[in-house]
Amino acid sequence: MTSPTARALMAYEAVHGSPGITADRLAERLGGITERAARRYIAILREAGLPIESVRGPYGGYRVGRGARPAPLIFTQAEALGLVMAVLDGHHAAGDTGDPVGSALGKIVRVLPETLGAQVEAVRRTAAPAPDRRAARPDPEITSGLVRACAQSLPVRVGYRTESGREWSAEVDPWAIVVRHGRWYLLCHSHTAGARRAYRIDRVTAVETRTGTFRPPPGLDPVAVLDEHLGEGWEFTAEILIDGPPDRVRDWIGPALGTLRPGPEPGTTVLSGTTSAPDWYARQLCHLPVGYRIVDGPEVRAAARRIAQRLLDATTL
Repeated sequence: MTSPTARALMAYEAVHGSPGITADRLAERLGGITERAARRYIAILREAGLPIESVRGPYGGYRVGRGARPAPLIFTQAEALGLVMAVLDGHHAAGDTGDPVGSALGKIVRVLPETLGAQVEAVRRTAAPAPDRRAARPDPEITSGLVRACAQSLPVRVGYRTESGREWSAEVDPWAIVVRHGRWYLLCHSHTAGARRAYRIDRVTAVETRTGTFRPPPGLDPVAVLDEHLGEGWEFTAEILIDGPPDRVRDWIGPALGTLRPGPEPGTTVLSGTTSAPDWYARQLCHLPVGYRIVDGPEVRAAARRIAQRLLDATTL
């Protein structure tokens, strides 16, 4: 059962978040109480010195006057537990007080009411999330700098370290940040390369804001553009003939593997893609539930043969 104090805070949050809210709508927001009870909570807030104003007329209602502090942060039990579960699901160090995410979550737990905080803390301490070994979490400060640059359309110079250890820098217009399969990408236009690029943020070593601003492409769909980019422009090409029509194959093949078109025979599909990692590309093809043939791409074909040989070796007694 909601206490009078909690309900008064909920009333303040509702008025603060919905200026002009009427007594009947406020009553609904407070759990279906009467309008008279809703007005009583407004009176309690005013007695506490909070400047709650009321405006008469068809467009009138309650609103918070000037000089008021922001509404207190209020969580229901479901919201608090849902937040902890989401953090645990996406960040395996949420219980580590030395980790930035774990430290922030601990602060939220400490300001919750005692009974609710105890439940949330129990979930945080007893849950044992398995880390995603494929995830690559970037540096929070570097990510924050890139988020700011994207939001304000500020060009930046980024330092970058490739998987092989080679380091370089580039002047870029940061369009968007996309989280895909446990990895964070910066989608941008590189002035150095004169082309669209997607950089792994966990490999960005430095961010320096440059002068001026830029205009992102109109109607940009960051997720679609990233998927398209991940499937093109890489070192090795591949062409795969798949036993299945394109409308079915699209359910099995992501855009990062390339583009699909109808094959030479009815009920077949041709996948055309590029990759910098033939072994990875060949492993993705293994998930196809239908037959396929690598008709072009010697590097991917050789990788597929290595996989096949390992499987054959595993069956040898």
